[in-house]
Amino acid sequence: MEDFGVYVLFGTDEPPRLILNLREPVKRCVAVNPGIQQIVLFSRGRWEKCTSVSIQLNDERDKLILQGKLTAFNKCVSWESWEDDLWSNGATLTMQIEGFKNGRPDSALTIAQKECTPECNATTALVPRGGLGKRKRSWGKEEEEGEGEARGQENICPIFASSEKTPHRRGRNNSRAGQTRLFLPKEEQATTRAPQNPRAKGKQAKTPTQTALLDIPSGRWGQTLSAIDPQTAILIGGQGARMQFCKDPIWKLCTEDLSWAPAETLAEGPTPEARIGHTATYDPESKRIFVFGGSKNKKWFNDVHILDTQSWRWTMVEAQGKVPPLAYHSCTLFRGELFVFGGVFPRPHPEPDGCSDSLYIFNPEMAIWYQPIVIGNKPPPRSGHSACVMQGKIFIFGGWDTPVCFNDMFQLDLCLMEFSAVQTSGSTPSPRSWHGCAALSDSCFLVHGGYNGNVALSDAFIFNTDTSCWTSLALSPLTSEPRAGHSIITMATTCIKGFSGEQEESSSQALLIFGGGDNEGSFFSDLITMPVKNL
Repeated sequence: MEDFGVYVLFGTDEPPRLILNLREPVKRCVAVNPGIQQIVLFSRGRWEKCTSVSIQLNDERDKLILQGKLTAFNKCVSWESWEDDLWSNGATLTMQIEGFKNGRPDSALTIAQKECTPECNATTALVPRGGLGKRKRSWGKEEEEGEGEARGQENICPIFASSEKTPHRRGRNNSRAGQTRLFLPKEEQATTRAPQNPRAKGKQAKTPTQTALLDIPSGRWGQTLSAIDPQTAILIGGQGARMQFCKDPIWKLCTEDLSWAPAETLAEGPTPEARIGHTATYDPESKRIFVFGGSKNKKWFNDVHILDTQSWRWTMVEAQGKVPPLAYHSCTLFRGELFVFGGVFPRPHPEPDGCSDSLYIFNPEMAIWYQPIVIGNKPPPRSGHSACVMQGKIFIFGGWDTPVCFNDMFQLDLCLMEFSAVQTSGSTPSPRSWHGCAALSDSCFLVHGGYNGNVALSDAFIFNTDTSCWTSLALSPLTSEPRAGHSIITMATTCIKGFSGEQEESSSQALLIFGGGDNEGSFFSDLITMPVKNL
């Protein structure tokens, strides 16, 4: 660890200088001379005894200009003054090593806070670069025309589209279950949530510093979160307040210390265009993420983008076969192929015209789309539903086909390619769409939250595929804000046992929940974790 250091490069006319290491004080200040147009900071060595290095740049009056952070997954930050003329009269660069391993937080804690994305976020443009070179603008580029208006109804989730009551369609053997709340005690919410202005619902309350907006993704719904290894997940896309697409679209989550790192510039190649309602499916065999479909304003997509998480390179597939533009569909992986079901499609383009009940399969090896021959009782058309692969079957739950919400369950036997309705028992969830779904074991998956046509929900249920039985979770005193359009995944996390003497690390499965909206103008940027065994 002795070779660990943080280096700075001022412009291009001088070599890098070592300014921070673990053998000297862990906080340093460096003067930036007038006329310097570029500052590049990077780390060298192994990240073993610290988790991050905080960085901030202040002008000659000690006013904060920019903030950033180096981590093991974001080892370089670049700032260029000519973009904003921010430090033409000189500045001071301050760096501090943070998060030593003996002070690492417990993996079952909640980090960040609720964020109601503001209409005009002045700090968004200050998110530091994740690496050298030119910044990619395809994800973060905003379309200014028609700002503040509904730019294409396909992007309006039922959560935000209408306040009218929506009828429910109830499946067989289904009864409305009472709501239970999930995750944070109310007394803790007051300390982990940014303060809200009661007279301005849906507005961002001012916080003392800009750190939260720079260290975590902005509030959003309609994004994807994909676990790529036991310690890393990738966040892609999403949309915040006033139907603005997020300017910080790609993030890396490190579950070892529950830290976020901007990752827009980490990968080479053409990044996908900004979108919501897409799917991002990770293949552990090829170690690639497949991004398919989605929509942006009045533009709909049927493209496939692949992120290779080993070479960190984006590629766009020129696939054969036909698949319609889809958004809010489901996509599951089975034996190396992607199974896409349902979704909203535009017909005629560009307005949406109903939901799909079709199944499409993408074969990455052949780069071809095809429609299989299926038999049995096919689910009605829907979107905003969930799909989970278990024991050679895809289980499809809920969704909506305006103006109806579903709470029925269908399964597709992937050996026989046969659909059938599942007769369920127990405490069946109420009709909903835009809920979160995650596998807990080989035979159980979780359904949480969603939107029932009237309000966002906060209840949670577990479905057992062996018994076809629903179980309602009573997680008191843990609670959570109602939310829909959020992301839920399960992955291994590392915990520290003991608080004195020798400490022992252990790994276990944890449930991670990020983002979503509450149907009242608020969009979340919180990350909530809890051990699966607690369920």
